[in-house]
Amino acid sequence: MVISKFRKHWLIHLVLIIGSLIMILPFAWMILTALKTKSEAISVNPFYIFPQLGLQFENFIEVWHSYNFIVLYRNTLIMIFLRVVFACLTATLAGYAFARLEFPFKKFFFSLILIQMMVPGQIFIIPQYLMVSKMHVLNSQIALVFPGIVTAFGTYLCKQSYQSLPVSLAEAAELDGCDIPKQFLHVMLPLTKSSLVSLGVFTALFAYKDLMWPMIVCPKPNATTLTAALSKIQGQYTNNYPQVMAGAAMAVIPMLILYFIFQKQFVEGIATSGVKL
Repeated sequence: MVISKFRKHWLIHLVLIIGSLIMILPFAWMILTALKTKSEAISVNPFYIFPQLGLQFENFIEVWHSYNFIVLYRNTLIMIFLRVVFACLTATLAGYAFARLEFPFKKFFFSLILIQMMVPGQIFIIPQYLMVSKMHVLNSQIALVFPGIVTAFGTYLCKQSYQSLPVSLAEAAELDGCDIPKQFLHVMLPLTKSSLVSLGVFTALFAYKDLMWPMIVCPKPNATTLTAALSKIQGQYTNNYPQVMAGAAMAVIPMLILYFIFQKQFVEGIATSGVKL
């Protein structure tokens, strides 16, 4: 029995190690390719895994100066921050209203939110673009943040979180003289911190990976984001793969920093929201 548990234990760890190596392999290949020359990157026979002509850090320097990564980092981080703030603010307010308050057409409005989650996001690009264009805010941070001001997924997540809290908490707060705003701020909101952290991390990831929207509303180099700028590094007929990989490696840095800072909150938020969903 002990031997069986021991074998199962090591089998699980072996599978996890193999999965980790599979996940790390693309990142390792990206870094190795970024440090090669162009001829080494496209060489098939012989095939080079490691750089043979020295580490080519010039690829990073050239891409850094060609695409002004300082501006790209600034635009991307500002967009992520504003989307996270607006998404958490609107989602927690709407989620609390749908979970705890009674108002006319409540089920109808929540059905609209569920419908929005069921359809592809690309359907909303044209109407959103027309709205941004009529507001005359193209090539600005307002245009980048506009689709993330409200989130159907966040509203649903917060609603489920508030619904899971005991009703007795609100009743006890009401007996102590707390009105609805005070119940929300001092009783309910602190208990849903893990869900808000989870929503914030998801929103940051979705904002970082957003490619189509920045390319449409912010085509200018000084207003676009990392993902949209990386798409322009690739040529139509030929590619300088070391520079493409160097740009991709530098673009990963913000998400790595975000993950290392919020690693504990991310795991807790995913676990908590997974149980509630």
